Amino acid sequence: MTMGIPVYKRILDLFEAEGVNTLFGIPDPNFVHMFTEADARGWSVVAPHHELSAGFMAEAASRMTGNPGLCIGTLGPGVANIAGAMMCALVENSPVIFLGGQRARITERRVRRGRIQFVQQEGLFAPSVKYSSSIEYADQTDEIVHEAIRRAMSGTPGPAYIEFPSHVILDELNVGEAPEPSTYRLLNQGAGAREVAEAVELIRQAERPILLVGHGVHTSRTQEQVRELAELMACPVIQTSGGTSFIPGLEDRTFPYLFSPAANEAVEQSDLCVALGTELGEPMHYGRTQHWAGNDANRKWVYVEQDPTAIGVNRSFDVPLVGDLRGVVPQLVEALRDTTRAPSANLETLVDADAAELARVAEEAPSGRTPVHPARFVVEATKAFNDYAQDGILVRDGGATVIFQWTYSQAKPRDVIWNQNFGHLGTGLPYAVGASVAEGRTRPVMLLTSDSAFLFHIAELETAARENVPLVCVVGVDHQWGLEVGVYKRTFEQPSPQPGVHWSKDVRMDKIAEGFGCHGEYVEKEDEIGPAIQRAYASGRTAVVHVCIDPKANSEEMPKYDRFRTWYAEGTQ
Repeated sequence: MTMGIPVYKRILDLFEAEGVNTLFGIPDPNFVHMFTEADARGWSVVAPHHELSAGFMAEAASRMTGNPGLCIGTLGPGVANIAGAMMCALVENSPVIFLGGQRARITERRVRRGRIQFVQQEGLFAPSVKYSSSIEYADQTDEIVHEAIRRAMSGTPGPAYIEFPSHVILDELNVGEAPEPSTYRLLNQGAGAREVAEAVELIRQAERPILLVGHGVHTSRTQEQVRELAELMACPVIQTSGGTSFIPGLEDRTFPYLFSPAANEAVEQSDLCVALGTELGEPMHYGRTQHWAGNDANRKWVYVEQDPTAIGVNRSFDVPLVGDLRGVVPQLVEALRDTTRAPSANLETLVDADAAELARVAEEAPSGRTPVHPARFVVEATKAFNDYAQDGILVRDGGATVIFQWTYSQAKPRDVIWNQNFGHLGTGLPYAVGASVAEGRTRPVMLLTSDSAFLFHIAELETAARENVPLVCVVGVDHQWGLEVGVYKRTFEQPSPQPGVHWSKDVRMDKIAEGFGCHGEYVEKEDEIGPAIQRAYASGRTAVVHVCIDPKANSEEMPKYDRFRTWYAEGTQ
């Protein structure tokens, strides 16, 4: 037994047992002890300029490690500030644990008015998390933290909220070593042997199988196991809109659904879909409509899902495999090792078609314009990132800018992070910081975004610089909400004056960056983009490349926008 360990130290012990060693938040009297102790233990302790940013940083750290994220909000205004990150983590299926400070419970039960920094917090946030509780007594610490982690990591992952009232901050416990996670929650849960055998038989019989890879593959960090499965299946790999990272070794045969003709052809021709780490939601047309519809009667489905209540909701499956990807995918790999499959009949054709399409869009992206066409902006920025792509982390943010990236990106990095399900603009800069810190600040990071999204949390440039994050922010600047301007233009015959979507054309992102101690570059022509990015990385500092892009093209020429709109149109049916 460890005698007299304070509650705040015990909380850190419990998270360390889960492999957590990063802490995001702004210290206050509730948490100064915890911040000091975490720093003394060698944790990465990151204090941004806004708690909402801290929440996004913690989410990105969770995505990059497969472990729970940890974010702290001070009582009252601090906890209020992280509310948006809670909701985002819930919709993005991210297991982030939010610790909220609170005044001593005696304060809550007083019949008084005009109390400072006080509101009954837990009830406000309970609907936004999978689990909500409060450490009322010191000896509840283990069970409440374990329950928060258990709920966050089980079934469909998601956030949890733990309140930490000031009356228990320095209370002491007599406890043993922090237990291993396997003693209080399921780890790497596998599927039943019968179901695995049925799935393997479908894979062996299929002539044109596809492997559908979603967001969960990357957040569970099962890329290597999935690569083995794809090679044994000898089939195309289809990305969901949330799972846009590229697994090393599978880059040439990986195609993004809906925005890649090769992906859509592979889906239409497939006789088996093995779906991993995806909810088959609106962006995937529930696996039933659009490109899935034509051959639906003849296509078999194997679906790996950790949450049994999700089985059969959006569509039916021939073989559902209930379990953790970290347990189930190795089962499939092992069962297929003695199987020699010829490559899918259309695999070589699809690989060639996708390579030709990638080259075609790079060639046909409008060139020679000043300001730069947003399609050419994406082509040149991602080409420049190719020098770092295998080891780099690409972070996406923005509205129209992300839509252009789906079609025109020339890079295939193994980690791509963006806010697909919630569509929360402004996450890009905090995501970039959190992902880099979680990875030990060793891999180059590029944030490809627009000015509208970048301005949300631009103060975190100082955080990135202070944390020595190897980050280059490439910002397409058109001084407007490009997506919303497009909505005005499509809604009204005479859309002027378009209230609320334009701002000063005097804003210079590179100068703002320099004011935060970062490296800045200003670009007006497309042939300047690549060299500016190279100089930015060579500077050894966090950097911002301001690229002037064409506002008319950014609002009117978004590629395949009609396809994007089907995410919403079919979701209302």
